[in-house]
Amino acid sequence: MPTPPETPRLDDQLCFALYAASRATVNAYRECLGRLGLTYPQFVTLLALWEHDGVGVGELGARLRLDNSTLSPLLKRMEAMGLVERRRSTADGRCVEVFLTPAGAAMAEPASAAHREVAGRLRLTPEEAETLRTLTHRLTTTLEGTP
Repeated sequence: MPTPPETPRLDDQLCFALYAASRATVNAYRECLGRLGLTYPQFVTLLALWEHDGVGVGELGARLRLDNSTLSPLLKRMEAMGLVERRRSTADGRCVEVFLTPAGAAMAEPASAAHREVAGRLRLTPEEAETLRTLTHRLTTTLEGTP
């Protein structure tokens, strides 16, 4: 009878290490962002809009790697919170664009402070953080088949 292949060990799996690290990171943000009344998905949405305000919903979803069924309710909640507003594009009425409100723009400094607090808890050197970011970005783009 052939010997069965050795069962992979959980702690040896890159996928599990990435999963656990992602959960731990989001959980670290949860406390800081909770004080601001934000969830992590709302935080990253604001990050994207602080970089490029007035972006189309489709482009925003692609940037955040969220599908419409996830992004639409997220934007609806953020609109109810007074952080963003959705408007029909003046160039193409079929498209909806997302804009920061003054309240959404004003969240930049407190959210940056929350980010700095979490970054300080990581205990990574700037070089280690950059290497980790570069490698995870490469892994993501490779698996998604994007540049």
